[in-house]
Amino acid sequence: MSNIHAERIAALRAVMERNGWDAVTISGSDPHSSEYPAPRWQQVRWLSGFTGEAGDLVITMDHAGLWTDSRYFIQALTQLEETGIELHKTRMPDSVSIPQWLSDKARTVALDGLCWNVDAVKEIEEALGEGGLVVDLPDMLEELWEGRPQIPMTPITTLDVETFGGTPRSEKISWLRKWMLLQGVDRVLLTSLDEIAWLLNVRGNDIEYNPLVISYLLVSQDSVRWFVRKGVHDDPDTQDSFSELEMDGVIVDDYDAVFFALSDFSDEQSPVTLFADPSTLNHHIHEYIRDSYPADRIVFGTSPVILEKSVRIPSEIEHMRQTFIDDGVAMECFIHWLETEVASGREVDEWEASEKLTWFRSQIPGYRGNSFENISAYGPGGALPHYLTPKEGSALIRPHGLYLVDSGGQYLTGTTDITRTIPLGPCTDLEKEDYTLVLKGMIDLSMAIFPRGTAGCQIDAIARMPLWKARRNFGHGTGHGVGYYLCVHEGPQSIRYQYNPQPLLPGMVTSNEPALYREGMHGVRHENLILCREEGISEFGDWIGFETLTLCHFDTSAVIPELLGPEALGWLNEYNERVYRTLAPLLPTEVAAWLRTKTLPV
Repeated sequence: MSNIHAERIAALRAVMERNGWDAVTISGSDPHSSEYPAPRWQQVRWLSGFTGEAGDLVITMDHAGLWTDSRYFIQALTQLEETGIELHKTRMPDSVSIPQWLSDKARTVALDGLCWNVDAVKEIEEALGEGGLVVDLPDMLEELWEGRPQIPMTPITTLDVETFGGTPRSEKISWLRKWMLLQGVDRVLLTSLDEIAWLLNVRGNDIEYNPLVISYLLVSQDSVRWFVRKGVHDDPDTQDSFSELEMDGVIVDDYDAVFFALSDFSDEQSPVTLFADPSTLNHHIHEYIRDSYPADRIVFGTSPVILEKSVRIPSEIEHMRQTFIDDGVAMECFIHWLETEVASGREVDEWEASEKLTWFRSQIPGYRGNSFENISAYGPGGALPHYLTPKEGSALIRPHGLYLVDSGGQYLTGTTDITRTIPLGPCTDLEKEDYTLVLKGMIDLSMAIFPRGTAGCQIDAIARMPLWKARRNFGHGTGHGVGYYLCVHEGPQSIRYQYNPQPLLPGMVTSNEPALYREGMHGVRHENLILCREEGISEFGDWIGFETLTLCHFDTSAVIPELLGPEALGWLNEYNERVYRTLAPLLPTEVAAWLRTKTLPV
């Protein structure tokens, strides 16, 4: 171990030895259980050098381990070299979780309780058993992390629902208060940032690619208190946002004032019941509540906001359809540019291609940035599900083989997420097989019809069956929920083989992205976003299916028609024709002519 990350681990071990801790666990999240934390809470990255969005660390005196899933296995092995950190694979049949691993290796475990949620810490405590001790140390890396970033503060904007779709915050608050009455709870503490943003119709830029505001929200029948680290701003838009919120009865408090507000609820003369979701409530706040509040007055459960915000209402769906048309125009202009440049012999690398795609999106009215970091990967880079395109030294894109681009935009009228695998010239037989089998899986799922009440885990196999029949597979999920000018990954629905009982409901928007990866060779992923919708009623019940929202052609040059089959081939031809008819009138003349050649029926 000789690099900076090994030195940081050594410094942490010195702190552990001084305090008598057997282990330290470092979360890859923040005080709000965010998937993408702001730089201040990117503690796993600072300590280990691992840059994936999902990963937790455990450090003992003689072992350092990173726990992450199959999306990052190859990336982790590369980034952890010379750090002394061992990869622990999660979501695999023989995986050992962090609590299981700690159970016979530690008695005293220190952690930053701000960045571990209640559920996760409970699992660790149960694994340690009687005599075990979890030490809660908020910001425990502060003394080691020189120049640690501060909590971000960016201007707040509010959404005009009359212009951009959605439900007024006053109606959302009334809905939540009705739910509270039905549940018999007096207060609801919301800690998940996307839930707060949705309920208040506010957006910010505190986290890159996610239009969120670092905050907490406390709702009762007579008050709504928003705890946000904003202070006084000169920006008139920020002041207008606060004024608008206050006119709707929202009290704006300082971020840290949430602790004082929670302590007010411990009055024994008039006890009240507090509801919180343990999957997003951080351990440190829970300990604070538990020390000053009757245990029988704390109610844990799944936040009702998660499900409510996942179902698009008609005005949102209408705006989203237009958003996907606009995004499709940007995608087609980009693919035309890329193919033209590569065919001309000019050297284009992955980074330049990524930047060019972002530029095309930036020309769309209502664009507010990308919804995640572009994955721009040629050849072997495409075999990394979450490939990080390097700014310096990225691979040149050649006029043969497969180029994979996974990207998305944040718009005032929706969030997009699209992957296209683009044949840039001659492809091998294996590349064509993989390309076609993945495409067939995506199409088969697009055409699926199923009874109301069906969960995503029950239809995941539809997208995998073409690959399974060829003895091929992919490790990540097939689909995730997507927000409305919110997070590109949201729940509660998913399409993956791991059990999730949440039914797919009309109005939910989910990705459809089967894939295949061959390390050192190539990757294939085809992704559209699909809207769950009603498909009629029969004597056997109500039926649900999908409407494909994404509009961008699939290249047919790498398709093996007999492998795709007649039904899927018919869907592909119809889809490509719809893409052409919809987008051609909006494209530059030369791009429209090019798109006509790309969408001719097979």
